[in-house]
Amino acid sequence: MQLICQTKELNELCLRLSKKDFVAVDLEFIREKTYYPILCLIQIASTDEAAIIDPLAPDMNFSSFFELMQNPKVVKVFHSCRQDVEILYNMSGKVPTPLFDTQIAAMVCGFGESVGYERLVKAVLNIELDKTDCLSNWQLRPLNEHQLEYACGDVTHLVNLYIFFKQKLEKDGRSDWIKEELESATLPQTYVVNTQEIWQKIKFRSHNSRVLSNLRDLAAWREHRAQEKNTPRQSIIKDDILTMIATAAPKSKEELEKIRGMRKDVASGKLGDEIIEVLQKVKVDNKIAKKQAIEDINFIPSLVELFKLLLKIVSQQQDVVPRLIASDLDLHRLGAFQDRDNPVLEGWRNEIFGKKALKLRQGKLSISYNPKNKKIDFLEQ
Repeated sequence: MQLICQTKELNELCLRLSKKDFVAVDLEFIREKTYYPILCLIQIASTDEAAIIDPLAPDMNFSSFFELMQNPKVVKVFHSCRQDVEILYNMSGKVPTPLFDTQIAAMVCGFGESVGYERLVKAVLNIELDKTDCLSNWQLRPLNEHQLEYACGDVTHLVNLYIFFKQKLEKDGRSDWIKEELESATLPQTYVVNTQEIWQKIKFRSHNSRVLSNLRDLAAWREHRAQEKNTPRQSIIKDDILTMIATAAPKSKEELEKIRGMRKDVASGKLGDEIIEVLQKVKVDNKIAKKQAIEDINFIPSLVELFKLLLKIVSQQQDVVPRLIASDLDLHRLGAFQDRDNPVLEGWRNEIFGKKALKLRQGKLSISYNPKNKKIDFLEQ
């Protein structure tokens, strides 16, 4: 393991790694008190060397590292890449490519949904990870030897996980199964926050278009403010307060103060002025509720339930996570006879599930339990 604290060392490392088929990458960061993560460590490894890059070291130039991240001949391997890639995208303006995500590969290979790195290392490599340093403050310097060894382990094991999954996917003929998911991970828009859609991450159930429009614009306002101040969005106004404001739709700061949990100093200050201004400018979108309400699709409920049963059986037989085959929306669209551009009727999804779903809908497929072999049978007419 090499600790990289100088640009010259980094350039030499990246030159060596540029000649490899793949590199494993992991980041350590903190974001408890900021909107944007503070990058503290970059771990990187190939089959024959591993290094830890210190992004907090003075006068570091990361040009060679970003060139490596864009090298089309070197696969960049991550586990659950979303947050790591977002940080690298914000730093360089580009998404590392080509990408491989062992969490996605694990879902295709029957290891369950969103399986964690520690569990995967145990299941595949039979190694128990020492997690005593997992909550370290990676921003502090100097880091001790045990912390560095822990951080380095996140990529040395990742190298072996990649080799295992690459071989297994090729052996099982499933390399194309993860292609769509990986392509999505390389799109820049995946890592750009759409402030007009951020409201959909808030746990709140309502189909009132006025309330949802209020929530949409309030959440967008809060997101912009959090970005400008580089502070967590919840430190501005918590989700539950935001939903109450959206529901009550106060017309004045005095009405805003009356909302339960609303701090008086916030309501009476600059934030209060901004909230009232946002609510006064809200434009109601009568279609907005449809983004949350699958019920708006004119589907046949009992048919959708049959599709869900079929999906469960097929996913178990194929040993793959159900949501990689079909989403709830995909099934509801099938139940509404909306087949155009439905992903379950394309490619490998169609082969293992789509064709059966269409025959089930046509009354040409039945599902039965076979007591002899204790398995579920599909009977086609």
